[in-house]
Amino acid sequence: MPATPRHRRSPRPGRRSRSWTSSAPCWFNRLDKDQKKHLKLEALRGWEIADTPARLCTMNLLLHGIGGDETPIVVVDDAIRGDPGKRWKVALSNPPFGRKSSVTVINEEGEQEKEALTVVRDDFWASTSNKQLNFVQHIKTLLEVNGRAAVVVPDNVLFEGGAGETIRRKLLHECEVHTLLRLPTGIFYAQGVKANVLFFEKKPGREKPWTEKLWVYDLRTNKHFTLKTNPLKRGDLDEFVACYLPENRHQRKATWSEKKAPEGRWRSYGYEELLQRDKVSLDIFWLKDESLEDSANLPAPDVIAGEIVDDLRAALEQFEAIQTDLSRRGGTEAR
Repeated sequence: MPATPRHRRSPRPGRRSRSWTSSAPCWFNRLDKDQKKHLKLEALRGWEIADTPARLCTMNLLLHGIGGDETPIVVVDDAIRGDPGKRWKVALSNPPFGRKSSVTVINEEGEQEKEALTVVRDDFWASTSNKQLNFVQHIKTLLEVNGRAAVVVPDNVLFEGGAGETIRRKLLHECEVHTLLRLPTGIFYAQGVKANVLFFEKKPGREKPWTEKLWVYDLRTNKHFTLKTNPLKRGDLDEFVACYLPENRHQRKATWSEKKAPEGRWRSYGYEELLQRDKVSLDIFWLKDESLEDSANLPAPDVIAGEIVDDLRAALEQFEAIQTDLSRRGGTEAR
């Protein structure tokens, strides 16, 4: 949260219970009267599809002096249902993980079944049932020109073909996609879930691509954190924060060098380099994975098991979608 939020408004599509507000008192008292009023009633808006997390989020905000009776800070609705019309300077989002959007319907036999839900919007670059790809497109819409976004995305958003490739090409061309933080495995939701934070700015229309360089920080390779025994701490992000240089990104310097610093975790890739990658994949890594070279350095068994479970769950979701499509086609042909 910016220290002076008077001129910044920030939506949180796909927000959860908002535990980040626990750090609010450290800067809230430094704001003047107008800034406090703006923060309380205008600066923040969020969407949450489920009632219980929305209530928890609202309660958390109210306990920290944010929100009021007249205008709800958190709206209970599907965030990607449509364009809300309003534009924002900052968007922060940790969308729900799960690759496919679906709805539950009652078939002719009276049984419940799930059908893939493809989101079709005029402001989207591509139509897809992938929830994370839809959230990336939705957040692009929410931003005003030169608005900034930081979005947590799973790895499949970075490499998936089809609609994924289309969206990445459009995002690189129409926005300045400047930073990618590769997060350690399993710090979101469950062991085995691989996530990243994608930083970009929305830009006005022009023929020349806005993205010139994508800077990547690899906090995943050869890093092993757990939720209990070895949790990720603020100090683990110090180097990334120092490299980020938000005020002048053109002065960034790589910590990686093929000969002098092969273990460096911070380097950049030019726009043309990104386009030449298969499916314009942004799933980029360059460090040698020690666990692949030395079996003695393998991750803990629960980490390996979690990764296997995640891969199997993703595969099962895809097979379920195929089965649903085949069943629907079979029923149509029988009629």
